[in-house]
Amino acid sequence: MDPRRFDVVIVGARCAGAATGMLLARAGLRVLVVDRSRYGTDALSTHALMRTAVLQLHRWGLLEGLRAAGTPPVRKTTFHYGDEVLSIPIKPRDGVDALYAPRRTLLDTILVDAARDAGAEVRHGVRVEGLLRLPAGRVCGVLIRDRSGGCREVRADLVIGADGCESGVSRMVGAQTTLEARHTSALVYGYWEGLPAEGYHWHYRYGVSSGMIPTNDGLTCAFTAVRPHRFAQEVQDDMRAAHRRLLLEAAPEFSSAISTARLIGGCRSFAGRLGFLRRAQGPGWALVGDAGYFKDPLTAHGISDALRDAELLARATLGGSDRAMARYEDARDALSRPLFEVTDAIASFDWDLASIRTRHRELSRAMTHEAQALLALGPGLSPPDIVSEHPASAA
Repeated sequence: MDPRRFDVVIVGARCAGAATGMLLARAGLRVLVVDRSRYGTDALSTHALMRTAVLQLHRWGLLEGLRAAGTPPVRKTTFHYGDEVLSIPIKPRDGVDALYAPRRTLLDTILVDAARDAGAEVRHGVRVEGLLRLPAGRVCGVLIRDRSGGCREVRADLVIGADGCESGVSRMVGAQTTLEARHTSALVYGYWEGLPAEGYHWHYRYGVSSGMIPTNDGLTCAFTAVRPHRFAQEVQDDMRAAHRRLLLEAAPEFSSAISTARLIGGCRSFAGRLGFLRRAQGPGWALVGDAGYFKDPLTAHGISDALRDAELLARATLGGSDRAMARYEDARDALSRPLFEVTDAIASFDWDLASIRTRHRELSRAMTHEAQALLALGPGLSPPDIVSEHPASAA
């Protein structure tokens, strides 16, 4: 077999790319996954896995790895609407009895290792310089450059872009944006020691929101979110001080804990970016993860989106036809649009404490529909058949 020939080349080895590569390699395809970063590097993330993501990791046999690494189980989600508190227990169902929020240094490496164990070739420190095309224009491979500076061509029946919002693959294939958000939030993230957070905590007060998410090593990932113009005013000189100040504003009931907790390391920020849906596939190419679909991080659903679409795309790839790939795009869009629209409304900060509850009920319905759709796919990898819109988005 030509060593430069693969069934699939995947550009990007984070959640979406590594999971897609794992599933396709398990199905017997010859898969190459490349990533320009180093193995095990961190990524900006809220870390929170929703039920669908935990369900998939359970079905893929990877959940125990998260547990063994000491990732704390999340058994309830608490919403704080001003001074009112609503706690919702995580009910055991479909093999899921808790949620988890692993560090990306853990989750991404578990997925990469699983892809390698399945037979995929995974290479870090590799950049994609261009795409190869047949005379008719169909993508048929990539031109890659490794750390030594050497370039070579790699042929493949399918090239998948899993290379993030600034996807080079999406740019090179000219993937059109089919839907764009109207609003964006801006966030500051930090890791806290001694900030007790039993389960997920989501805080909402007028003009500000925060999340407290227990993760590995006894730390809590806390983020604060505001409108971008306020972010520009607040986070100018001292991001750590701004993060603490906004956290106290969003969660004053945690003021005592915040005052004594220790912020570990520096803060990281997301200054805002409008969400989008891009065309998900075309002749010889496909997009997955943030490369094809990104929404505001305020609803903390990005990793769950990535794992969901990795499975949908793997099923479509094994379907072996352009029609199956088109159905992947239909399925992705049908499940994504309700989540996208309600997230956009929440990111606008154009809500009061009554209307934000309504938005959360819409979000919950969309997430329930998503879980039911994934369960209906079954344990195999047949092409996706999810093409109907969620009732909440029909209007």
